[in-house]
Amino acid sequence: MSTPVDPHEFSPWDFWRDADPAQRESQLERQRVLIDGHPERSLGGLCFVSELASVDHEALRLGDRTYIAAGAYLTGELVAGADCSINPYAVIRGRVTLGDAVRIGAHTSILGFNHSMEPGTPVFRQPLTTRGIVIGDDVWIGSHAVILDGVAVGSHSVIAAGAVVTKDIPAGAIVAGNPARFLRWRVEPEDAAVVASRPSSSGPGPGAPGLAERVARFGDRARTEASAVLARSWNEETGMFVDRPGAAPTVRAQADAIEIADLLTGSAPVQIPVEDQIRRLHSWQDPSTGAVAPLGPDGRPQTGLDFSHEDVAYHVLSTGYALDLLGSQFPAALTWVTDATPESVVAFCRGLPWASDAWKAGHFIDGFGTALLWAKRAGLAVPAGVEEALFGWMLLNADPRTGMWGSLTPDRGLLPVVNGFYRASRGTFAQFGVPLPHPEKVVDTVLDHARDPRWFATGMRDACNVLDVAHPLWLTRGTGHRSDEVRSLAGRLLSDALQMWVPGEGFGFRESSETTRGLTATEPGLQGTEMWLAIVWYLADILGIAGELGYRPKGVHRPEPAATLGDSSP
Repeated sequence: MSTPVDPHEFSPWDFWRDADPAQRESQLERQRVLIDGHPERSLGGLCFVSELASVDHEALRLGDRTYIAAGAYLTGELVAGADCSINPYAVIRGRVTLGDAVRIGAHTSILGFNHSMEPGTPVFRQPLTTRGIVIGDDVWIGSHAVILDGVAVGSHSVIAAGAVVTKDIPAGAIVAGNPARFLRWRVEPEDAAVVASRPSSSGPGPGAPGLAERVARFGDRARTEASAVLARSWNEETGMFVDRPGAAPTVRAQADAIEIADLLTGSAPVQIPVEDQIRRLHSWQDPSTGAVAPLGPDGRPQTGLDFSHEDVAYHVLSTGYALDLLGSQFPAALTWVTDATPESVVAFCRGLPWASDAWKAGHFIDGFGTALLWAKRAGLAVPAGVEEALFGWMLLNADPRTGMWGSLTPDRGLLPVVNGFYRASRGTFAQFGVPLPHPEKVVDTVLDHARDPRWFATGMRDACNVLDVAHPLWLTRGTGHRSDEVRSLAGRLLSDALQMWVPGEGFGFRESSETTRGLTATEPGLQGTEMWLAIVWYLADILGIAGELGYRPKGVHRPEPAATLGDSSP
């Protein structure tokens, strides 16, 4: 005689209330078996995973009180928030991200992958493609629904039983049918969804005031609280800024404080006289090379480092623009540029790790391009052919398929390519006002990348990844290419970013959520504040409402070109 199936396997919602000690221990053992030896898997508190479910993930993360019922078939990469329920016989495969409180009905299929189907090759031999599926918070998905790869489902929406979802669903919408079509609003939109639906040529449109008002309120709050944000990161003992309380002073923290103060108060930080801050920044520059090295434990620049060091390369930007905002400039020439030749520039560009780490490659292009800016600003002689070698190599080596440089990687997808593009294009094409070689392909690549839940699901976003999407979309906005999708993405990202500000403390570098709360990167600090302030401006400007903020970036993230090629004036 067979043992009857425990009803909790199919209806686990009351398991932790009703189960006896033996059943609870059995469930905990089941979870231990799932995660032991798998660092890419984690389960929150009071989760339930049925013994009768097939759970075979490359990566799995479940928030607190998330349940997987009997018969569910799960593979690929699943990131789920808190209080989600995956009902019997649901299928979730590929790359899928769920927000908090997502209800998935029985027999539903969420398929975050697809087959190619080119003629001449049997389908079973075709390669798989993955764009991923992102589902927001508080979403109800009825039984027998199907959601296909590449779809984003907005928060508070409802997908009716049997619906086949092939396109993005706006937040708060109720959809039904095959293909799924809008029926009515569950939650009437008042900001981002309406703004995003307006064509870019029409400006913010009549639906924009909701988001525009939020942007204006945010701008007022940020300016009002700027002094508190800066005071929080001032270390009286060292007489220097730190990124956040308890951190060590860094070169970047001084520069971020200067940028934030200038952006929100129109002046330098009040904690230290302008002359003293300029004098300190000047003293940190190596007079023989022009390099600014990271600080050691004694608060002085480390020795023996040159522009091949990542921090030294970035200090060309952060220190240079901080001095510029203070009305000064580097006292010594940046030999990275002044000692260059066309041949050395080409060798430098070729030698960067474009295939393995396009972000790192773009990082150094950004530094070199900005060193070129400061040399021109100072009226120094730039060796003949150096500018032409830099821009010529970049133009000739842009991939016409992506509009960018470098290659995606198996573990990070398009992340290094897109992030590297932002850095490389910021220091060259954007900083000198030179048109991009393949702007429409840039838009395609960025929109594809922004669907990757590993970097853009709720709780997974950070300032670097969002800025590196916002700036390229802003830089290519004049093409009008896929403008509705660009504005929709900008509206969602902006609406979420406005909620991240911590009163009197600013922005954390990384978005805080149930799964990231407590991480150092989510703590408010100067770096996160400086970057997210710029992100908010770029996203708002894409939507035509940046004027409501009352500020415009002027430092590292300034939107207008800082110089033109062949010209030494700002």
